[in-house]
Amino acid sequence: MSAIDVKSLGKVAVLMGGDSAERPVSFMSGHGVLAALRSQGVDAHAFDPSERALTELKTEGFARCFIALHGRHGEDGTVQGALELLGIPYTGSGVMASAIAMDKVMTKRIWAFAGLPTPRWKLLGAGEHGREIVRCVPDDLGLPLIVKPAREGSSFGVSKVAGYSGMMEAVTLAAQFDSDVLCEEFIVGEEVTCPVLGEGASATALPVIRIVAPDGNYDYEHKYVSDETVYVVPSGLPEAEEREIQRLVVESYRLLGCRGWGRADLMIRASDRQPFLLEMNTSPGMTSHSLVPKSAASTGMDYEQLCLYLLAGATLDSAVQHRRDEV
Repeated sequence: MSAIDVKSLGKVAVLMGGDSAERPVSFMSGHGVLAALRSQGVDAHAFDPSERALTELKTEGFARCFIALHGRHGEDGTVQGALELLGIPYTGSGVMASAIAMDKVMTKRIWAFAGLPTPRWKLLGAGEHGREIVRCVPDDLGLPLIVKPAREGSSFGVSKVAGYSGMMEAVTLAAQFDSDVLCEEFIVGEEVTCPVLGEGASATALPVIRIVAPDGNYDYEHKYVSDETVYVVPSGLPEAEEREIQRLVVESYRLLGCRGWGRADLMIRASDRQPFLLEMNTSPGMTSHSLVPKSAASTGMDYEQLCLYLLAGATLDSAVQHRRDEV
């Protein structure tokens, strides 16, 4: 990684908090990023969009933003659109890619159309949460299966359903977070995740991380609180298998139009070692338990270097289009 002129980055806002269900996680990410940037000499400041108007970013002279927001209004394209209008460069994906990746169903539709492997699914929209419709879902997808909100993160509202009798409770829980509920085939096997840095043809996958959670239950507690979950990096997977997962993840990232950074979550089916894409995170966590920093560290890039690299890459959709037009 080439040297970064810290002074050229200007006054930086680390956006954290927000008003989504992931507000507490966002604060954990944001404070970590803030401390890292300041340790590198960056003029960085905390900024909570749920407590301050985004127009203050302009009036107070912020030159760029590090988005450490998660969930709605943070990684769904809305804050990205506001920053586009304000003309303030920001980290991560642009408006369209952020909006698509936040919607798990739309993401799966695009991947499936392009022939990328993703578990079979059924969408239950608003008005389709009645018992007669819900109880028939396992007839199509089998059991067990996963039920989750279509647009939420950090495992909020996610259930693993083992029998028909658990379907209504699972759908009711997911519907508390989103009127669109995604029911998804459960892939029996290993859970892995793989970060990506960069944009377009230069996008590069970082090492794959194998996730070993107690009883295979990688929920909110085991993501952010418990120290029982084991993250294996290097993954220990066969070299060819790791390379194939990295190839698949980069292709899925480019297909959605992501840039800056992201992290794809996958399952490797035990029966034939086929990897399946679950979702793409365009504003991954940066907490002490987070996975992108763990993967980057295995290549020699520490947390502070990672934060600085991401910040230096902050841009706008209009700037990206201009660069493409010049090619």
